[in-house]
Amino acid sequence: MKRKLTHCIWTAVPVLLFPLAAAGQAAPAGGTTPPDQAEHVYKYEASVGIGYTSLNQVNQSRGGLEGVELYVARDWGRFFGVFVDGGYYNESLQTNPGKPVVDIALAGPEIHANLYGPISGYVRGMLGAEHTGGESAYPDFSFAGGVGIGLQYTLSPRLLLRAGGDDIYSSFVLDPQHLGFSPHKRANARAEFGVVFKF
Repeated sequence: MKRKLTHCIWTAVPVLLFPLAAAGQAAPAGGTTPPDQAEHVYKYEASVGIGYTSLNQVNQSRGGLEGVELYVARDWGRFFGVFVDGGYYNESLQTNPGKPVVDIALAGPEIHANLYGPISGYVRGMLGAEHTGGESAYPDFSFAGGVGIGLQYTLSPRLLLRAGGDDIYSSFVLDPQHLGFSPHKRANARAEFGVVFKF
């Protein structure tokens, strides 16, 4: 009799505990997203926007140029990415000699992080080339490089607003008629504002 009672007790324990185990696997009322429905992580982003560059490489220039900028980046983790950036600037903001046009192509690493709520920031380094046309300076191509910082504001998981500033260094001639084509370093401030699309 005692053995049967012990057997019944051991049989009842799993039966009583099974509903508790099953209830522990159910999603809470507040709801957590199942793994297969978790928010998608976008690794690529592209941006188009308006930009400004100063014009220190053009002699006697009194103002900068505005134009369009394009940007494509790929994330390699939560904080690190690489990017390619291009700009075409052809509209003078003030009087400049000739009709200067500046093309810039740059690439490099970028570190980004969330700062507060929908606001994130980035710091990047870049290396590439710069071309100045529409005026008499020669050579009109130069290696270029610099650093930049900026902010992004998240409107949706796929759409952001981006504002940033760069300091771009290049090496053009001091005098367009200088027979030795002596290079001199120039620093050009650059600003951008654009719309970013993640995919």
